[in-house]
Amino acid sequence: MRCPNCGSSNEIGTRFCRSCGNEFGTQESTEDFSDSSRKSYVTAVCLAAIFGTVGIHHFYVGRWLHGLFDLSLLIAAGIFFFSSAWILAGLFFFVDVVHNTYFVYKLIIGEYRDGSGKLIRIPGLS
Repeated sequence: MRCPNCGSSNEIGTRFCRSCGNEFGTQESTEDFSDSSRKSYVTAVCLAAIFGTVGIHHFYVGRWLHGLFDLSLLIAAGIFFFSSAWILAGLFFFVDVVHNTYFVYKLIIGEYRDGSGKLIRIPGLS
């Protein structure tokens, strides 16, 4: 559980933050969930892990430009691959994989936002 006051990590069920001493459950420590996305965290992570380089997870959460970017990188890599431009194909595919890895990481740690700017929260964590 993260302290809303200082952001440090604490064990679930702890009454006070071990870094700043803020009491959990008080008025100033309750977290506002109005910025939570209605998109499923589990679905987004599964789509990113399975179909990541295609960009389907971006389309699912409403980030169309990121989805088109991922898809165009994969298409360009395929075109270069079939035209025997191996270095360009490898470069485009590498950029696509790095781009996907970054966003999968952001999803896993719970810092990824949907197309409306709302946070896709990890289920069970406050």
